[in-house]
Amino acid sequence: MNMQDRLNSLHRGARSIFGAISGALLASLISGCALLKAPYFDPSPLETGRLPAPDITIQLPQLGPCTDEAEQTLSLDSSKPVTILVHGCNGSAGRFRSLAQLYAFHGQQAVCFTYDDRASLQRSAEQLTTAVDALAGKLRNREFTVVGHSMGGLIARKAMEGERRPEWERNGLNVNLVTVSAPVAGIAAANLCGYRGLHWASLGLIPLSCRAVTGDNWHEITASSDFIRRPGPLVASVQRYVKVVTDERNTCRRRDAAGTCQESDHIFSLAEQYQPVIDAYPRLANVEVAAGHVEIVGYKGSAPRHLISILQQQGLLAATPAERVDALQRLMAKLY
Repeated sequence: MNMQDRLNSLHRGARSIFGAISGALLASLISGCALLKAPYFDPSPLETGRLPAPDITIQLPQLGPCTDEAEQTLSLDSSKPVTILVHGCNGSAGRFRSLAQLYAFHGQQAVCFTYDDRASLQRSAEQLTTAVDALAGKLRNREFTVVGHSMGGLIARKAMEGERRPEWERNGLNVNLVTVSAPVAGIAAANLCGYRGLHWASLGLIPLSCRAVTGDNWHEITASSDFIRRPGPLVASVQRYVKVVTDERNTCRRRDAAGTCQESDHIFSLAEQYQPVIDAYPRLANVEVAAGHVEIVGYKGSAPRHLISILQQQGLLAATPAERVDALQRLMAKLY
């Protein structure tokens, strides 16, 4: 075989690998790495529920009410704690409209952080840190709970890392961190993207494919990345960390009339959600629950009962008064 034939063979092999990697990534990452796609977004404003009367109205970059309406002005009671919800990939603020409504039912304020899910996770984490800073500067109560689902969990965790954050300590910030179904050990389906030898063997086509599928975070989501392997310590302002781990085996998002599963809700394994360095954090509570990846945060046809129960057990969501249990069930039936 002459040199030209060898080069042609190498190119054909690289194209074959490129196609295989693209197909695997598209199937494993884009099809379900975050929330089930809704048929439409509901742009209607949130109902106030039992929320306290607001005393401030503000507009902050990347923070807004959990709806997909164009108006993103926040009306808040500055003396009360705030929960910040961080969606996963293929998500938006409106994906968490119903969850924010459940917070309002319990008299608690929830807002949503919106980011570009194709951007670097490090960059999105820095934007979330900036958003928390900006919101804290407007409130008298500096107690926050940050809840991140799936990719949003990776971003929320990274945003809370650091040796020190003197301005948070000076301003008296107290943060509760909650990650839900977050692949803190890396996304197994993306691991081929982290094999540098294959980068060379594919003549650069594998990195190109990985970037095409996931964007600028392609090198951060693999098990071999520094982002995953070397998580930093959480800042002192993080009072506690609740990590909700979902056992997604045998779960289903959608069934046909005969009850046959048409779309699995198994996205991340248990192994992808446990990471030795992170799990050694002294103020961490791992809560493992049998629930689907999307089921845990709720979608049409499935209310997030497991998540609500966990948040209440952990003291991060107010308990439902006995006389209000029926009303809560009716609301969840309406929302989901």
